Amino acid sequence: MSLRSDKQTAGRRAGKQERQPLLNLSAFQPQSTQRHAQQHAQEGTTKGGAQQQKQQKQQKQQNQQNQQKPEPAAAEHSRMAASSMTSFMRSGDSTPLLGEEAQGWKPAVHQYVSLYNQAETEQHAAAVDGFVADKDHCGRLRGRLNRLRERDLLRGVLPSRSETKAELVRVQESGTEASVLIRLHIKRQIEHRGLRYIEERKEVERLWLAAAGERWHIVRIEPIIAERRPRFEHAFQDQNSVGEEEQQQQEEERFRLRSVPYLNYALFAAFQPQSNRALYRRDLAAAYADRWWNEPNPAYEEFEVNCTNYISQSVFAGNAPMNYTGNRGSGWWYKGRNGGREWWSYSWSVSNALTNYLSTPRQSGLRARVVDSAEELQLGDVITYDWNGDNRFQHSTIVTAFDAAGMPLVNANTVPSRHRYWDYRDSYAWTEQTRYRFFHIEDGL
Repeated sequence: MSLRSDKQTAGRRAGKQERQPLLNLSAFQPQSTQRHAQQHAQEGTTKGGAQQQKQQKQQKQQNQQNQQKPEPAAAEHSRMAASSMTSFMRSGDSTPLLGEEAQGWKPAVHQYVSLYNQAETEQHAAAVDGFVADKDHCGRLRGRLNRLRERDLLRGVLPSRSETKAELVRVQESGTEASVLIRLHIKRQIEHRGLRYIEERKEVERLWLAAAGERWHIVRIEPIIAERRPRFEHAFQDQNSVGEEEQQQQEEERFRLRSVPYLNYALFAAFQPQSNRALYRRDLAAAYADRWWNEPNPAYEEFEVNCTNYISQSVFAGNAPMNYTGNRGSGWWYKGRNGGREWWSYSWSVSNALTNYLSTPRQSGLRARVVDSAEELQLGDVITYDWNGDNRFQHSTIVTAFDAAGMPLVNANTVPSRHRYWDYRDSYAWTEQTRYRFFHIEDGL
């Protein structure tokens, strides 16, 4: 047999060997085995037809054996990979609920999230009423959605779309009962006089479920109304706010005593002092608030009630200088922790103390002017909230955008919110007694 005919015969046989079944278990051979087979085939073409036919016969037998029985190492690798994937899918309790493997109480939670989103979209609690046995919560939800619907109608807003995602935060199970803490991420697409924007907020709810046969039912829901919880008790705030006002008056008095005799520099052009006041960068304050609305900045401490700490960080990012006094009851400053001790002023981290600080006139540093309405606010300005009308302020927000009518949209923390309408009537914390204080930050600091 000539070398040419040997090559043609080998080519035809190789062509037949390529048409293997779609799932070719021989493909799992180690690369070294395949290389050896290729080397033997090459040697067969150079040593003559008889030796080549012998090698090809051995190769054909080896392929048949591989088709009947997978290579052990490859089979073991495939089994381990499948086992690993199954383990990953089953250990996803910390991942978002949507798309999880439904079992036990999980279908009830999934259905609740779907009905909650339907209620947000329709702005009516009927979708949840027939599913949740907790009538008190259904009443709370109905009141909140009614306020939201009335407000949107007055504004001329069309909520075109709502999306709600949920993730498990903590689960406690005992037989036929379960307590589930979930975090809801609500996105509302708003259309307002030709302007479209996304409003976001994250709320936490605790669900109690009970099993009745093979089905689970939600028997109680408790929303975690974090905006209503001050970082310190009211009495403690009041004592410090009084001391802060007295110390602030003393500081202003000391400033006046240090003043020099008045000179009219307008008469001496060459000696006119240059202003060294920084400009409040409203764009930077709003950009910082948008960057960190949904996660803590690791450069700062994160508090359980974090709203005012977040607002202070945003204002500071806008070039507002700290007023460091070393006394927690005065000034507006932050230095982190030292030996486990808190080193920041109450005005930095407590809404009531920040309200008192911004309400006090001063000649330098972070200065603000109280205005009468939200319409007078600009980017980077601050709103504080008194839910009960008792002159104790429990929540703080910062202006980060405006709707088509020029009304403020605000960001907040503790209950993370982005581009939320300023009046908070869509919050469980809001009451008929709610009062606001609007602060316009002065441009010259």
